[in-house]
Amino acid sequence: MSDNDKLKPHRAAIDQIDAEILQLLNRRASHAQAIGNIKGDQLIYRPEREAAVLRRVQQFNPGPLSNHAVARLQRAIMSECLALERPLTIAYLGPQGTFTEQAAVKHFGQAAQTQPCSTIDEAFRLVEANQADYVVTPVENSTEGSIGRSLDLLVKTPLKACGEVILRIHHHLLRASAEQQDFDKVYAHAQALAQCRNWLDKNLPKQVARIAVASNAEAARMAAADNSAVAIASMMAAKHYQLYALASNIEDEPNNTTRFLVLGYNETTASGRDKTSLIVAVPNKAGAVHQLLLPFAEHGVSMSKLESRPSRGGLWEYVFFIDVEGHQQDSALSAALNDLQQCSAFLKLIGSYPQAIM
Repeated sequence: MSDNDKLKPHRAAIDQIDAEILQLLNRRASHAQAIGNIKGDQLIYRPEREAAVLRRVQQFNPGPLSNHAVARLQRAIMSECLALERPLTIAYLGPQGTFTEQAAVKHFGQAAQTQPCSTIDEAFRLVEANQADYVVTPVENSTEGSIGRSLDLLVKTPLKACGEVILRIHHHLLRASAEQQDFDKVYAHAQALAQCRNWLDKNLPKQVARIAVASNAEAARMAAADNSAVAIASMMAAKHYQLYALASNIEDEPNNTTRFLVLGYNETTASGRDKTSLIVAVPNKAGAVHQLLLPFAEHGVSMSKLESRPSRGGLWEYVFFIDVEGHQQDSALSAALNDLQQCSAFLKLIGSYPQAIM
């Protein structure tokens, strides 16, 4: 029997399965439309519901597709079905091709309408003014630490965190031409230059200037117009600006990862695997930080992050950014927050949200 004859039954089976998948997808889409009609003007995006669906498909995934693959496929299906109710508009730090855009697409799928903004402040303002539904903003990187501007905006924004995205960061050296000819400058965001410092020291001549710009996508845009320059950016940026990769995965830290928060006006209910972020300020006196941590220890709440930043209120005054496991509706965390309210000068819940699904 020839290879062609052996392939025929498998191809026929795939054609049949594809037809069945198409019918099922459209049946699902019809139910999504019906739900949209029932909801009317109510919120259509429920992060806790999507998280539950993604966890369920991973839990019952028999393979050979990986859990990561089935989650990506399921998210794409949910994105297209949600767009039948109403496409979501997602604000992010632009221009097109930034890692933040990549995070937005990872979380909301390709059917969402992404809106690039020139600054993180502008992205927040669009959602605060109801000109976009959600903002995706970076809050910390595993190599370079927290994103100060995002944290500062979290202190005063009325928006609530309703989701998080964990994105593996891969940097690529990009150029308008595929030729390995000389260039005299490399554009990148300051954090990208820091994250690739060792690679750049080893592989680029010392006379190549390293120029920090507003974003890696902006670096890609500039390199597209300047053949004497290269950029450090993502493959999404390479696609947007039609650049060639001279080198790939040039980040010094192999597990370089950035965490993003999704913020909007809706609050989530418990999904069963949640995280809560909050901001606290304590009186400037001895033992204040100990008092700050005590409620979590007494109620058995696990803390995953504690970071201080200078307060805008006065010299040598600080606010603390805290992440804990659980939802604010959970009894243990609710009790800890009540106790914390009594000993803090300022307490703001950024929000409770489903933990990121990789």
